[in-house]
Amino acid sequence: MTRSLNGKVAVITGAGSGMGRAMALRLAEDNARIAIWDINGAGAEETAQLVRDAGGTAIAIAADCSDRAAIKAAADRTRQELGPIAILVNNAGIAPFDDFLSISPELLERVFRINMFGPFWVTQECVPDMIAANWGRIINITSSSVQSGSELQTHYTSSKGGLLGFTKCLAQALGKHGITANMIPPGSIDTPMLRSAEIMQRPGAVEAYGAALPVRRIGTGEDIAAAAAFLASEEGGYMTGQTISVNGGRYMGSA
Repeated sequence: MTRSLNGKVAVITGAGSGMGRAMALRLAEDNARIAIWDINGAGAEETAQLVRDAGGTAIAIAADCSDRAAIKAAADRTRQELGPIAILVNNAGIAPFDDFLSISPELLERVFRINMFGPFWVTQECVPDMIAANWGRIINITSSSVQSGSELQTHYTSSKGGLLGFTKCLAQALGKHGITANMIPPGSIDTPMLRSAEIMQRPGAVEAYGAALPVRRIGTGEDIAAAAAFLASEEGGYMTGQTISVNGGRYMGSA
């Protein structure tokens, strides 16, 4: 069976760099038409050009994916230029590191607005297209910190934990419409966001972390993209409400 997506429209949030960019390139290889939504318009356009240079179809939309009006405008433009939305990857997010007692109400609200409220609103906007087609794929990028905990990321991990529950509820609510909802919790992936983290500023810190994992390397955006491509495909149609842990063995769940 082919993994061709037959020109289906895929929205990928936060695809101006890192994992989102890798997923955009991979789904385009599988013949999806890609809408890149990112608050960084220049990064989004760069990703779109990479897709086009490789022979694919892509548009870049500068949008704050935690703002409901911006989300609606981005969806309307996506439908106008590419067609109904069939695949959604909720990837946009922020991942700060802070001591628990230092987290202000303003920071906590910002983290939840971007990491939890945004995906909720984006999904509400895109799902009607999937229901109309009786086919859809929702992929939520969570975090392995939800599985293991993270001492300096109580705000981030809590927001991503909300996405875990959200995914399972979507799977139950939307399965009758031919729509699946699954999640990928990445481990440490070599992205600009990871390398900008304060705890990774020591020379060689990223590589040292990777060397300590069972697979002896840090993850790549392509590792996440491979899992997303499967979940977006026809072969992934009997999986819903599931967690595909792509983390190099950082966390191993119980059988």
